[in-house]
Amino acid sequence: MKRLNCRRKGIRVRILAIDTSNQTLSIAVCENQKILGSYTATVKRNHSLTLMPAIDYLMSQLNLAPTAIDRFVVAEGPGSYTGLRLGVTTAKTLAYTLKKELVGISSLQALAANCVGQTGLIVPLFDARRKNVYAGAYRFVDGVWQNELPDQHISLRELLEQLKNEPNLFFVGEDVEKFTEEIAQIIPHGEICDVPQWQIPNAA
Repeated sequence: MKRLNCRRKGIRVRILAIDTSNQTLSIAVCENQKILGSYTATVKRNHSLTLMPAIDYLMSQLNLAPTAIDRFVVAEGPGSYTGLRLGVTTAKTLAYTLKKELVGISSLQALAANCVGQTGLIVPLFDARRKNVYAGAYRFVDGVWQNELPDQHISLRELLEQLKNEPNLFFVGEDVEKFTEEIAQIIPHGEICDVPQWQIPNAA
């Protein structure tokens, strides 16, 4: 699967983005970095029952036919295996059927991207159970996200030990609140996101 390159100078690129990596279902349609419309559902339901109806609904609201999409972008992990498989399979099927471009992005980078404007090192994470997490670290520099700690499955303590000497840390994700005590013990200067809409994956 290709890596994301959102800009084609002088060419309109209309994108349908899909994120089913976690409990939240998020889809969005963008054109040349402008969001045309989005749909996000945080209710815990089976994504297999809601994804295609949500795509159909959003496209109808925008009065767009499937052929109007130039590129399909999908979160390819880490996250829920079942959710990821559904999202990737759906995006692949649409791209293949319509003969359009398919691009995969990191679910963690997509979560970090909610925090544009936040200074320092952004640490998006998902609970992987048994005191383990899926996590990475990103920094927004000159309009580009730089991955400074590769996405990985890691024990929470090991992650915090690796990051504790960073002077400016910002933890984000709806699972972060489960680990506030551990974070405070090892990284007392770490900041925990308290903006609800930043805490969930957002395809837009």
